[in-house]
Amino acid sequence: MPKRAKSIHYVDNAEFLIAMKDWKKSCASAEETGDPQPPVTNYIGECFLKIANHLSYRPNFINYTYRDEMISDGIENCLQYASNFNPEKSKNPFAYFTQIIYYAFIRRIQREKKQQHVKHKIIENMNIDILADGTDMDQNAYVDYLQKNFLPNEDVYKPKKKKEQLKGLEKFYNEDSEINENSANNWYTFRRKERQFIFQRLFL
Repeated sequence: MPKRAKSIHYVDNAEFLIAMKDWKKSCASAEETGDPQPPVTNYIGECFLKIANHLSYRPNFINYTYRDEMISDGIENCLQYASNFNPEKSKNPFAYFTQIIYYAFIRRIQREKKQQHVKHKIIENMNIDILADGTDMDQNAYVDYLQKNFLPNEDVYKPKKKKEQLKGLEKFYNEDSEINENSANNWYTFRRKERQFIFQRLFL
């Protein structure tokens, strides 16, 4: 049975590594002479574009309407951090820049979701603004249309809540919040830790 021919990858990792080594050498030479850092070669730029384009077709990215912005962010980040690639430590520039582009996509999605959240909140509060301005019924009908058709069932972006930093005895209470109060042994353990804390505060 004849062997299947190996498919050619859209980015030749070996050739990509050679191109990055050559560019890093030119960067080192420019640094020694005090010249500005040279731009990446056309081939390296094409590799960035190919990686970003192919990554954007993954199932978890393909359906976003701002996919072009994601690709642009990925390429921009590659150009920004290209000088950090060290051929002596890594022989896989494809994986290095794929990871950079991946996290650029994630950051763009988070920014877009946050902006979309702001727009939704504005639509939700439009009735209040209209009542304050005393505008006509046509505008009220338009607001009702927006709220019924453009607001999601739940927020697409949920701001992270900052955890309050506990101090003193509150920290000890929090650490022992899972202790079963009906258990005598656990209760005595809790009281012992409380006494230790008070002793440290008074005598140490």
